[in-house]
Amino acid sequence: MSAIKRFMKDSLERLKVDELLRKELRDSGYGGISITRTPMGTQIALYTMRPGRVIGKRGQNIKELSERLEKELGIPNPQVAVVEVEVPELDPYIMASRIAMAIERGVHYRRAIFWAARRIMAAGAQGVEIVVKGKLRSNRSRYEVVREGFIPKAGQPALEHVRTATIPVKLKLGVQGITVTIVPPDAEFPDKISLEGLPEMAEEEEEVSPTEEVGEAEEPVEGEGKEEERDADSEGA
Repeated sequence: MSAIKRFMKDSLERLKVDELLRKELRDSGYGGISITRTPMGTQIALYTMRPGRVIGKRGQNIKELSERLEKELGIPNPQVAVVEVEVPELDPYIMASRIAMAIERGVHYRRAIFWAARRIMAAGAQGVEIVVKGKLRSNRSRYEVVREGFIPKAGQPALEHVRTATIPVKLKLGVQGITVTIVPPDAEFPDKISLEGLPEMAEEEEEVSPTEEVGEAEEPVEGEGKEEERDADSEGA
């Protein structure tokens, strides 16, 4: 099998697994997956806000999920590991799911995306972008964008640091797509430099010597005192 066909097959398989788990674990704060193939089987790291609910009592829920992945999707020997998301506000998949659930409950889309953007930036993100596309108010399709902070759009920094997730939500007017892009707090960019550790240069203050201060005072001119005395004597006479 060529590299292109292998890539397409793996991408399609990942999409199917992601769609199945997203539907089953929506109320558990599903945050995406990462798949690694080994000679012993397929390792799947499942990120979630509530690992206890995903695992279930005595691991019953995770066991059933593994069986479904093997039977329905044909994944050989799936080994699912549940990973807890420490900061849900920095996970684009979780935040996109929250926005989708809020819109389905009747919350206005603009209020939902502004709320999510504030929460993401408050968690320490360097930048966030939320895009809602679809039939927002009428039968005509449109989109709305909310941006805060710094979001690189191209280059190696965008590939390494930017995290993006897209989730569809079905409403009466039609399907809306919610895309959340987050730049985490620990992202480092080549155009940023740090000046920490440099020695501080103390400004030198000019000191004025006492001789100069005395010299600034007005000195009496010789003869002025004698002229004043003569004037006083003449007036007395």
